[in-house]
Amino acid sequence: MIFSELYSAYYNAVAAILSRAVAGVADRAALTAAVNTHAFAESVLTILPALEEERWPLLRKDGTTPLLHSPTMPLTLLQKRWLKAVLQDPRVRLFDLAVEGLDDVEPLFGAEDYVVYDRYADGDPYGDEGYVRRFRQIVSALQNGQALRLQTVNRKGRVLWCTMLPERLEYSEKDDKFRLIGRGSGHGITINLARVLTCETARGTFVPCEATKAASASVTLRVTDERNALERCLLHFAHFEKRVERVDARHYLLHITYDPSDETELVIRTLSFGPLVEAVAPDAFRALIVERLRKQKRCEL
Repeated sequence: MIFSELYSAYYNAVAAILSRAVAGVADRAALTAAVNTHAFAESVLTILPALEEERWPLLRKDGTTPLLHSPTMPLTLLQKRWLKAVLQDPRVRLFDLAVEGLDDVEPLFGAEDYVVYDRYADGDPYGDEGYVRRFRQIVSALQNGQALRLQTVNRKGRVLWCTMLPERLEYSEKDDKFRLIGRGSGHGITINLARVLTCETARGTFVPCEATKAASASVTLRVTDERNALERCLLHFAHFEKRVERVDARHYLLHITYDPSDETELVIRTLSFGPLVEAVAPDAFRALIVERLRKQKRCEL
């Protein structure tokens, strides 16, 4: 693993202790606080005795350290190469990250090294400066609880205006698109970010509609665990709320809760597993599966 909180916790805890020792603050309370902050509750029983008994020759019995400077934990070359590769993702530009010290580092992998399948090709224009600017304006409004005045274009090309209080941003890996969820003056609003033309902070006082609990639907899938189907299902439906129930050694019931607006996508994903995944409930979802199979048959797919 390149990065891991689990495996780096002890190093961070000991580094914090030694930094306190270099600064002359190495009493028992300070050391215990450092361990509790950077490691796990039971780590006090392991780390402090090892240091105090000098089994780890980093701290003397009087609380001083032979180190002259506070320890640092520079990134390894492998970590830098991984970061450089991740930073090549066009979506990274949306978040205005300032990363230095990687100019002479070769990426660990590039876009040509992997293939993303089962994703629509008309994703959001992450390289468009206007899109990036509007994305950051929306994120700022979300963080500050500000209402927005948006100019959008619908599917028919008609330009519309709306005022809304943004609540969250959602990303669809299937569509490769961001959408903004919020409340308007009389109803909830969902907008694809690529359809936003202009964005500005709303003037005056804006009173959004009362927040209502989002409607949800559920489906139960029967998974036959062949060719690693169960693990693939859990990965494929990772962003949905779900629960797994074992039926026998080879079969599982996967209960998924989802937003009704994602129903078509859920149908398509279910069909992608072929005979290894069967929709068993509700009947309305099974009917959608049957109807889509009939359409594919008529198209000779």
